[in-house]
Amino acid sequence: MRTPASGPVAVVVVTWNSAAVLPEFLTSLPEGMAGLDWRLVVADNDSADDTVELIRSLAPDATVVQTGRNAGYAAGVNAALAAATDREGGLRAALVCNPDIRMRRGCAKLLVDGLGAPAADGDRVGISVPLLYEEDGRTLVHSLRRESSVTRALGEAVIGNRRAGRFPRLSELVTDPAAYERPTEADWATGALMALSSDCLSACGSWDESFFLYSEETEYCLRARDRGYVTRLEPTAEAVHLGGDSRVSPRLWTLLTLNRVRLYGRRHGPLATAAFRTAVLLRETSRAALGRPASRAAAAALARPGALHATPGP
Repeated sequence: MRTPASGPVAVVVVTWNSAAVLPEFLTSLPEGMAGLDWRLVVADNDSADDTVELIRSLAPDATVVQTGRNAGYAAGVNAALAAATDREGGLRAALVCNPDIRMRRGCAKLLVDGLGAPAADGDRVGISVPLLYEEDGRTLVHSLRRESSVTRALGEAVIGNRRAGRFPRLSELVTDPAAYERPTEADWATGALMALSSDCLSACGSWDESFFLYSEETEYCLRARDRGYVTRLEPTAEAVHLGGDSRVSPRLWTLLTLNRVRLYGRRHGPLATAAFRTAVLLRETSRAALGRPASRAAAAALARPGALHATPGP
């Protein structure tokens, strides 16, 4: 099936205390969505600031879903998608994005137009992602990823993910400059901004809410691939991403690391998972020795018995 050419595109945004970044996001939407019929749907995870009031003031036509709790990113996406479907019925596509994304002109249309295109092995493009730049607007974000493996985790532990990224067998991170200059299929991609075809949404169903934050987009992309829908970079679509808290916050980096191992365990047996956990622990321990507090916290959490079975949360 092909993504339908008619119907609105739902712009799905999950907020939590996002008042500082929302005004510029909302102002930038018309340019980023140029050429599309679109509707904004926001799921707010019980913000304590004036996020909801800002949305209702600056985007009065938006649908606002208040989850009533800090439900996590996947739960917010699911709530917004449900509201969009209830309101519009059939959707052409959904654009799932963070409120700290700033799309450049026509970005969304380029992503949506690429959905449903033929991909390798008879599959279809179900998820389309843009080139992402850091806050300066010039520094490229390496947003494409390969599926986790023990060998890749060891490569990242021994020589670092950016150096290892030049070798597909040794890192999840795709750093080859050529990959970002052409339409490139990947196992998964950074979830700050992604267009999802209506067919892919129907085939994959809800996002996995057991991942409170981090790995939910990985799980969704891999599940889509299992069902014949690939993730592809559209290099002519561009956006700026202001995020990056996980790099400096021990709490968020620990959650990211634990969820990475949890997801691996769901797709592999216990022996392979134990080997993968050990390789990830080696990476975090080596970086903790270099004085990185976030890695010290992640290594301590990984070493605790039962850490992977604890309920993830804020």
